[in-house]
Amino acid sequence: MKNHNIYTLGIETSCDDTAAAILLNDKVLSNVVSSQDIHKIYGGVVPELASREHQKLIAPTVNTAIKESGIEKNQINSIAFTRGPGLLGSLLVGTSFAKSISLGLNIPLIEVNHMQAHILSIFIENNNQKPEFPFIALTVSGGHTQLVIVRDYFEMEEIGTTLDDAVGEAFDKSGKILGLEYPSGPMIDNLAKKGDPFTYKFTKPRVAALNFSFSGLKTGFMNFINKESLANNTFVEDNINNICASLQNTIIEILVEKVLLAVEMTKIKNIVICGGVSANSSLREKMKQLGNNNSWNVYFPNIDYSTDNAAMIGVVGYLKYKNSITTDLSSCATARYKI
Repeated sequence: MKNHNIYTLGIETSCDDTAAAILLNDKVLSNVVSSQDIHKIYGGVVPELASREHQKLIAPTVNTAIKESGIEKNQINSIAFTRGPGLLGSLLVGTSFAKSISLGLNIPLIEVNHMQAHILSIFIENNNQKPEFPFIALTVSGGHTQLVIVRDYFEMEEIGTTLDDAVGEAFDKSGKILGLEYPSGPMIDNLAKKGDPFTYKFTKPRVAALNFSFSGLKTGFMNFINKESLANNTFVEDNINNICASLQNTIIEILVEKVLLAVEMTKIKNIVICGGVSANSSLREKMKQLGNNNSWNVYFPNIDYSTDNAAMIGVVGYLKYKNSITTDLSSCATARYKI
């Protein structure tokens, strides 16, 4: 394919964020995320409500992305959409909308794996540094925790995954136990900055090889809070900073130990940390420190491209378009979609 300016429209609707972005090659021109505040009432994402909100928000979100990019819709060369994994109802909205635009503008349709997009978000031009292949990707989000060897843009091998809860879910459900609003991860991060991470010790699960488990930690944390609150009904209120710092420290230690093991097993010293939880300030600090101490190259996407967004979908669309990898209209949304 000739080297020329390629405009990609990216659409992301895998969970509870309706997102659209316009990219010029690998450069982000606009990146619009419409969050669904309705889920805060329920302390977590309600799938049926999520899909209804996507239906309301997707057209105005895409229109805003096109307007903010400064281009006309007839300049768009291809449309990339999240096929999965995610909530099926939410994915169906984005998939159907992308197909209709593809038909209406007569432009190629490109399906994208959401987890692959988190990893490849590091190649968005707006990021400061980009890794060389091969590298290990630690993908940490509300729905997934994975270790992946990335040998090329589209050659990836999962070498570790969570056996139950994802790390983001562990943060959010622990936050709910503490009475924090959903999503709790960013709130725990902020409160932890004012606390002592060594005040309380929580049991780290023993999981073979490079897999993860967070359900036991979550149960142990709940039992600890219930026990202490029975003895002192203001325990959480009095110790919230130290509780959050200790919990966060335990979770990050679990992640760090698995990355250390992955490097030891693979001998690969280029590390990318991606996904929503990669925005956690303590995780960034610990992984950068680990990299400095071990002569690793550690990379993080910019914060704007860490949580669910459409720019990461767009950059995968651009890379696939350059390699003539497109999709036809028979492509279906899928809740489970392996890398």
